Amino acid sequence: MSLKEVIQSQNFFRSLSEKDIDLLCEITTLHHYNKKFILYYENTSSKELYFLISGLARSYKIDKHDNEIFLHYIYENSLISEVSDLKSSSIYAYSNIELIEKSQILKIQYEKFKRYFLDTNLLCQEFTQEILNRSHQLQSLINREFVFDAVSKVSMMIYDDLEMFNKLKRHDIALMLHIQPATLSRVLSRLKRNYIIDIIHGEVIIKDKEALCAIYKDKIDD
Repeated sequence: MSLKEVIQSQNFFRSLSEKDIDLLCEITTLHHYNKKFILYYENTSSKELYFLISGLARSYKIDKHDNEIFLHYIYENSLISEVSDLKSSSIYAYSNIELIEKSQILKIQYEKFKRYFLDTNLLCQEFTQEILNRSHQLQSLINREFVFDAVSKVSMMIYDDLEMFNKLKRHDIALMLHIQPATLSRVLSRLKRNYIIDIIHGEVIIKDKEALCAIYKDKIDD
């Protein structure tokens, strides 16, 4: 697939005319990376906007004790870069980004992207939606780290991202949620006992979606 065809295949750029896409191609390059590649580190800045075409990435930080703090996943057809200041010509990284699958990434010259597509309102709606999505991820992170107990953490992850929950090893899920593996096992057993989920050949299946959602929604409302 050519660069133009790749860009045209993404929902984010669907509103652009062919002329606009040609212009975007002039300031964009397509890159392929293997899994485990660190795309960038926190506290660095870039002149390029990163967009994930295919694959999977994760955002994480390192605390003062060198412990890894998982933040969130970044899925295909979405913005990777953490844009916090539309007036700046560069993008500051607030977290580390690691690719956990083979990935294709667009790198777009940010200053020209702002001038051609944001300042002219061509992609403002799509760009704003990406920022809102990131804000939602931040709120989920705050709830997960400071509000939720173990049952709420597990319930939210199963409800929001069942595919990823079943893809990961239980040990990795426990590390991500900052709970003990034994605690994760007890929570899953409790949810199964209450007929909210089932576990077949190690794979979680949701039986009562409303009850699952209510577990962590009640914590937010308290």
